[in-house]
Amino acid sequence: MIAIFIFLPILLTVLIYIHSLAFFQIMQLNMYISSEYEAWLKNFGWLKNALKKLKPGDKKPLVFTDRMKRMMKIFALFNVIIMYTSIIAYLIFGEKIALAYLLVLAFILYIIRARSVKCANILALPIENKINHGFYVEAQNKIKKEKENKLKVVGITGSYGKTSTKLVLNDIVKNSLKTYATPSSFNTPMGISKVINNELESGTEVFISELGARYVGEIKEVADLVMPDIAIITNIGPCHIETFGSMENIVKTKFELIDSLKEGGLAIFNYDNPYIKEKAAEVKTRKVYISLEDDACDYFAKDISVGEFGTEFTLIYKNNEYKLKTKLLGKHNIYNVLLSVAAAHELGMSMEDVVKAVLDVNQVEHRLSLVENPNNLIIIDDAFNSNPSGAQAALDVVSEFKEGKKIVISPGMVELGDLQYEENKKFGKNAAAVVDHFIIVAEVNKKAIKDGLIEGGLDERFIHESASLSDAQLILQKICQAGDVILFENDLPDNY
Repeated sequence: MIAIFIFLPILLTVLIYIHSLAFFQIMQLNMYISSEYEAWLKNFGWLKNALKKLKPGDKKPLVFTDRMKRMMKIFALFNVIIMYTSIIAYLIFGEKIALAYLLVLAFILYIIRARSVKCANILALPIENKINHGFYVEAQNKIKKEKENKLKVVGITGSYGKTSTKLVLNDIVKNSLKTYATPSSFNTPMGISKVINNELESGTEVFISELGARYVGEIKEVADLVMPDIAIITNIGPCHIETFGSMENIVKTKFELIDSLKEGGLAIFNYDNPYIKEKAAEVKTRKVYISLEDDACDYFAKDISVGEFGTEFTLIYKNNEYKLKTKLLGKHNIYNVLLSVAAAHELGMSMEDVVKAVLDVNQVEHRLSLVENPNNLIIIDDAFNSNPSGAQAALDVVSEFKEGKKIVISPGMVELGDLQYEENKKFGKNAAAVVDHFIIVAEVNKKAIKDGLIEGGLDERFIHESASLSDAQLILQKICQAGDVILFENDLPDNY
C-alpha cells in the first residue's frame, strides 16, 4: 500500500506541472525577473484565478532552454518532496488519513502553482548567476582577442530605433567588410554572450551589437561585455518608463554606453532628440551629430521626400551633397539611415560607396514593412513593440497614401507607466485625423484609444472593438476592399 504514497505524488506533480506551463512562459517572457513576474501575477489576479487552467500563448511560445529545464526540475522537486511527507502521515496515522492529507496537499500546491514557479526561479538564481558569469567572461575574452586582431565594435542603444539602425548599418557595411550583427532583438548580456561565443567568427572586422535595458545599470553591463569603439544613441523617450521609474533614469542608462567608450572612441548622436542634445553637450569624447533640423550638424538631411513606397533626401556632409534613396518608409527612418551612414563612413567606407549601399538596404521586418498579399491590399506591418514616437511615425506613413480607405488595427502601447492612458489617448486622437476605420484590439488600452478617437472626431460607427487579433481580422474582412491601406500597429506579447 505504501507504493501509492510513492508513485501518486509523482503523478500529481506531473499534473500540476502541465497546468503550470503558462506560468513558466510568463516567467520567461518577463526575462526571469521575479519582480516583473510578480507584477503580472497581481494584474492577473492569481488567487482569484487559481483554479483556472491558463494556456500558454503562441505568439512567443515557451522555449525549453537549459535554464527553463533547470527551473522546471526545481519546481517538480519542490512539489514532490512536499507531497512525500504523506509517507510520514501514512506511517503515523494510517492509509485513509494519509491519503486525505496527500490530496489536500496536492490541491493546495495546485492553487499556489503560480507562486511555486516564482519560488523555483528564486531558488535557481544562484546557479544561473554562476553559469551566466562563465558565459559572460568567455564572451568578453573572445571580444578582447578579436580586438587585438582588427575587430571594431559598434554598440547601438536607444529607447527605439536601435534594431532598425543595427540592421540598416549591417546592410550598408556587409559587402565591404566582414560583418556580424546580433540577430533579432538579442540585446541582453546573456543573449549577446551566447551569440559571441557561438556565432562570432574569428577574423570578423565589424561586430554590430544592439544594447537593451529595462533598469539602470543594464547598458553598462552589456557595454563592458562588447567594449564598443563606436557608440550610437538613436533616440530617447518614455519607453519602459514603468521599470526605469523616470526619464532621468532612462537618459542616465542610455548614456552608460557613451561612458564605456575608451580613448579614441566615437559617439554618434541624434541631435534632434532633446534628451540626447542636452546630455551630449556634456560628453568629452569625440562625437558626431546627425540631424534633419540643424544644418550645422555633421550629417544633415534636407529636401526630404517621403512617398508611399520609399524615401529620398539630400545628405550634406562637409559641404558636399549626396542624393540618397531608400525603400524604408517614413521620415523617422532617415534618422536610422543617417546614424548608419555616419558609422559606416567612420569604419572606413567612402561616402560614394555608402550612398550606393543605402539603395540596397532592406525593409526591416515588423517595422513599417510592406507585406505582399494576393488581395491587392496595402498592408503595413509595424507590429514590433510600439512607442509614442513610432506610433506617430506609422500614422505619418499611412497619411502619405492617397487612395483607398485607411484602416488601423492596434492594441495601443504598453509599459509606459503613468503615461500609458495619456499616450494611448493621444495616439487615438492623432489617428482620428488620418484613418477611416480603427479596430481596437484587447482591453488593455481600449478606453484610452477610444476616448482619443472620439475626441479627435472619428465617428463611433467606424470604431471597432475586438478581443484578439484574430477577431480583429474577422472585422477587417468585412470592411476592407482592394486598394485599402491597412496598418498593423503593435502586437501585445502573451503576458498581456
